[in-house]
Amino acid sequence: MENRLPVIITRELIIYPSVVSPVMIGRPFSLKAAREALTLNKQALFVTQLNAELESPSSMTDLLEYGTVGLFIQHIVPPDGSIRAIVEGLEKVRITELVYQDDTFYAYYEPVELLVPENPDIGNYVRLLREYFAKYIELAKNVPEGAFNVFDESADPWGIAFKVLNALRLKFDEQIELFRINDLGDLLRRLVDILLREIEFMNLKINIESRVSEEIKKYQKQYFLQQEIKEIQKELGTTEEDEFDNMEKAIRDSLMPEDVKKKALGELNKLRRTPSMSPDSTVLRNYLDWLINLPWGVYTEDNLDINHAREILDEDHYGLEEQKERILEYLAVLKLKGEVRGQVICFVGPPGVGKTSLAKSIARALNRKFVRISLGGLRDEAEIKGHRRTYVGALPGKIIQQIRRAGSSNPVFLLDEIDKVGQDWRGDPQAALMEVLDPEINKFFQDHYLEVDYDLSQVLFITTANTTYTIPKPLLDRMEVIPIRGYLENEKFHIAKKFLLPKQIRASGLPDGTLQVTAKAVHRIINEYSREAGLRELERQIAKITRKAAKIYADENKKIKVSAANLEEFLGQPRYRLRELTETLPAGVAYGLAWTEFGGEILRIEVAKMDGSGKLELTGQLGDIMKESAKAALTYIRTNYLDFGLERDFYNKIDLHLHVPEGSIPKDGPSAGVTILVAMLSSLTGKTVPSDVGMTGEITITGQVLAIGGLEEKLLAAKRHGLTTVYVPFENKKDVDEIKKDITEKLNIKFVKHVSEIVKDVFNF
Repeated sequence: MENRLPVIITRELIIYPSVVSPVMIGRPFSLKAAREALTLNKQALFVTQLNAELESPSSMTDLLEYGTVGLFIQHIVPPDGSIRAIVEGLEKVRITELVYQDDTFYAYYEPVELLVPENPDIGNYVRLLREYFAKYIELAKNVPEGAFNVFDESADPWGIAFKVLNALRLKFDEQIELFRINDLGDLLRRLVDILLREIEFMNLKINIESRVSEEIKKYQKQYFLQQEIKEIQKELGTTEEDEFDNMEKAIRDSLMPEDVKKKALGELNKLRRTPSMSPDSTVLRNYLDWLINLPWGVYTEDNLDINHAREILDEDHYGLEEQKERILEYLAVLKLKGEVRGQVICFVGPPGVGKTSLAKSIARALNRKFVRISLGGLRDEAEIKGHRRTYVGALPGKIIQQIRRAGSSNPVFLLDEIDKVGQDWRGDPQAALMEVLDPEINKFFQDHYLEVDYDLSQVLFITTANTTYTIPKPLLDRMEVIPIRGYLENEKFHIAKKFLLPKQIRASGLPDGTLQVTAKAVHRIINEYSREAGLRELERQIAKITRKAAKIYADENKKIKVSAANLEEFLGQPRYRLRELTETLPAGVAYGLAWTEFGGEILRIEVAKMDGSGKLELTGQLGDIMKESAKAALTYIRTNYLDFGLERDFYNKIDLHLHVPEGSIPKDGPSAGVTILVAMLSSLTGKTVPSDVGMTGEITITGQVLAIGGLEEKLLAAKRHGLTTVYVPFENKKDVDEIKKDITEKLNIKFVKHVSEIVKDVFNF
C-alpha cells in the first residue's frame, strides 16, 4: 500500500532531508494540512511549487515532483492565525498522486532510495566539500551562524550534501535542479563546482572593495602631499599662486564687461580655495580658460569699399548679378550706418549654386574672419546654447565655440542648412536660433555654460537653405531672403571654363598647358553628364577628366586633348540623352513642370485606360494634394464629356491608371493639375501631346487655372530639358515679367486662364 500524508506547499523553499529549517505556514490549504499533521504523528509532506507567484496550485503540474517528509519539532501560532514551525527533514520522496479533499491536499508517495556507492571518489569529494565550504563560510557574510558546526558533525555523505545545499544562497531554479539529482557522485561534483564559483566571485568582490579603499586612501595621501608641496613652494618663493596671479592679470587686462570680470574674479577665488586634485578644480579652470580666451571687445576693421567688394564677388563668381547687387546694397547700408544690426541674409536655392562660397566672398570683401557651422540634422538646443557646468564634460555651444575660433567678435558667421534643423525631447534648436538672430536681444546672448552675456550684435550672420517651407515663420521673419536660382547652360559653360577646369587642373597636379578641353566637350558634359540646377556634378565630372588626364600624363608624358568625340573615353557612357524634339509622345503622356528643393524638374505623367468599371488607380508615391488634383481633373472631364467627343457613360466602362515615374521619390503639390488633366484626355481620346510642350498650373473642378510658385526654376528646367512651349497660369504673368530674359528667351510661354485654352491648343478640340 502506498504511503499517504497531508501536503504543505511552500514557495521558494525546499525542506531538505537531515536539515532543520524554519517554516511559516499561512495559506488555508497548507494550514489545514499542518493542523492535521500536528494532531496525528506530527509528520507532513513538504513540497515546493514551481511558480512562486501562483497563489493556489491546483494540480501536480504546478509542483515539484519530489518532496520531503518533515517532522514538526516545535511550533507557535501567532495572533494572525498562521503557524510558525521548526521542521526536520526526514526523507526524500517522489510523489505518485496528488488529491484534494476537504480543502486539503494529500499525496501518495514512494521513498527515493539515496544510495552511497562504494567509490573512493565519494570520500574525496566529501573532503573537498568540507574544505571549500569552510572557505566559503570564511568569506561569506550571509551564512547562518553555526552552519559549519552542524555540517561537521554529520558523517552521512547525503546529509553533508543536503546541509551544504541548504546553506548556499542559490537561485531557486538552481536549487530545484540540484534537488532533482538522485546520484550522490553527480550531486557532490555539482556542489564542489558551485562552491568554487562562489569563492572566486567573493574573492573578486573583496579585491574590488580593497582597490576602492586604496584609491580613497591614495587621494587623501595626494591631498596631504599637495599641501606639503605648497608649503615647500612658499619657502622657495615659487607657488601655484603665480599661475593664479597670471590668470587674474589676464582677467583684469581683458576687455570683458565689468559684470563678467566680477564673475571671473569670483570664480578665480573659488579656484584658489579648491584643492588642485579635486574634480571641481578642473571644472573651474576650464570655465576660466573659456572666459579669458574669448575675444571680448576684439573687432577686425571692416573694408567698406564697394568697388573692392564688387571686384571680389566678380572674381569668385560668374553671373549671379542680381544676388551680387543685393549684397552690394547691403554693404552700402553697412557703410553708411556703421552697424549690421537687423540684417541677416538668407541665401535660398538648390544645392551647388554657390550659397556657401558667396558667404566666404562677403567675409573676404569685408576683411572679416569667416566661421561656419552646419545645422543639418541638429536636434539638441544645447548644441547652440551649450550645457550647464553641472554636467560632466560640459562645453559652450557652437556659437561661442566658433566665436573663440574666429578670434574676433565681428566675424562673418555662416549658419548652413538652416532649413534642416530638427527638434525632439532635448529641446528646440530653432527657438535658440531665434535668440541668436534677433537683433534686439542677441546683444545679450547668454550661453548656458558661460552664464554671462556675450555681445553678438556685431556678428554678420548669413544663413543658407534649399527651401524656406521648413523654416518656422518667426525665424524666417528675422532674415532677408535672397533667392539663388539654378544656372543656365551658357552660365555653366563660362563657370566651367573660367573656374572649375583651372581649379581641378591645379588639384590634379597637371602642368599648365598639358590638358585642353574643347568648348563642345564642355557643352556635352553639361547636357549629357550633369543635368542639374547647381554645379557640383559638373565639377565632379571635370575632376574625373583631370584625374584620368593626370594618369595619362604620368605614364606617357604627353599633352591631352578632350573633345566631344573622345569624351566617352574619360567619362564613359552619357547619363542623360538629349531630348529629340521631333519625337512623338505616346497617348496618355504629358510633361509637367515641378519645383523641388534641388531646383526645377520635368515631371512625366502617364495615364493608361483599360476595360473596367470606373476605378481610378494612382501610383508613384503621390501626396494627398496631387491625388486631389487627379480627382478634380477627372471630374472636369466627366462634366464636359461632350466637348471632348466622349460618350456620356464612358467612365463606367473603363479604369484609369495614373502613374508618375520614379516611384521611390514622393511627389506632391497642386501645380501638376493641368498636366494630369491633359494626360487623361490624351489617354481617353488617343490624341498625343507634342514632346516639346510642358505645362504647370493648379486646376479647379470648373477648369480654372490658378497661380503656382517656383516659376523661375520650372522655366529653367524646361529650357534645360529642351522644351520650347510652356503653358503657364495667367496669374503668373507678372512673375514672368520679372524673370531674366536669358531664361525666357527661345521659350514660347503661353498664359492661360482656363484649361480649355490648353486643350484646344494642344488637341485642336
